Amino acid sequence: MRLQRLWLADFRNYSQLELEFPAGTSLIVGSNGEGKTNLLEAVFYLATMTSFRVTPTEALIRTGAEASGAVARGEMKVDEREILFEAALRSTGRSQFQVNRQRVRRRDLLGLAPVSIFMPDDLVLLKGGPGERRRFLDSALSQIDPRLDIARSDTESILRQRNALLRQTGGHLSSDTAVTLDVWDAKLAEVGERLAAARRSLVAELSVGAAAAYGEIAGQATPLDLMYESTWPAGELKEVLGQVRREDLRRGATTVGPHRDDMSVVLDGRPARTHASQGEQRSLALALRLAVHRELERATGQSPLLLLDDVFSELDPQRSRGVLGALQSEQTLLTTAGALPGDIDYSARFRVTAGRVVREE
Repeated sequence: MRLQRLWLADFRNYSQLELEFPAGTSLIVGSNGEGKTNLLEAVFYLATMTSFRVTPTEALIRTGAEASGAVARGEMKVDEREILFEAALRSTGRSQFQVNRQRVRRRDLLGLAPVSIFMPDDLVLLKGGPGERRRFLDSALSQIDPRLDIARSDTESILRQRNALLRQTGGHLSSDTAVTLDVWDAKLAEVGERLAAARRSLVAELSVGAAAAYGEIAGQATPLDLMYESTWPAGELKEVLGQVRREDLRRGATTVGPHRDDMSVVLDGRPARTHASQGEQRSLALALRLAVHRELERATGQSPLLLLDDVFSELDPQRSRGVLGALQSEQTLLTTAGALPGDIDYSARFRVTAGRVVREE
């Protein structure tokens, strides 16, 4: 998959932008705060209709924009087909998405243009809470099989309604409430089991892939295991929800389900979150992303567009060389504010300054 052209209007700090990208690696250079990451964010948004930052849609619209929203448009070549992706973001009301000028829902375009993102903030995959790792897994699953994004969305909707009912009870269970909870429990069990099973399967695949990737990056083989940690035995969510109902009523919240699950990362027999060094954690985060990149390629049969956001800034030369050797894609957009490993071959170089981009010869 390859991004050929990108147009932006009032997206983040870009008032107007039009760029053409060649195949191969495009370097995007500039000082911090000039808009390099915003450029990658626009590309990622077009492919997934979500930001890789946890941010409201309003934050994507340029401050001071005269219009009520922003527009991002990208022409991509996918399996020898040229596809035009467009997003019209609104500060009020619903954003609109189009593929080849036809209105679509987000679920209709997921997986059409696979994309992988690598960021310095990926350390949260090791240091952050369970929600960061669930988002990581669900984001990958949404591109591998868009139906699983529906399962995630349905799970969140059911949880909101079940939790609202739990809060309304004030901790008291009437017969009517019990009947309604039975309905929500059955619905949550159906979609929650499906989502958790998909996550569990993905973690098993990534465990193998991440171990291989970590060895390539670190330059030595080290035992690495990923494990999916669930709050209930597989296939028994409905029964467990019944068992914890009294506790849920007391707390006014659902205490068991896919929204409480986690993924553990164990390096050389010890939890990476507490025992891995800063350098090891950075390599692990890159290995996780690289494993997803390769799984996307395997599942979709396409080479995902690779977005690298200043990933070499905190790596020593050996690990930088390992990353370069491990990463392969038809097209890569790589941002940097500083020096890069000397052996990077690139097709184009762009400089970003205050929301303006110039191609350098």
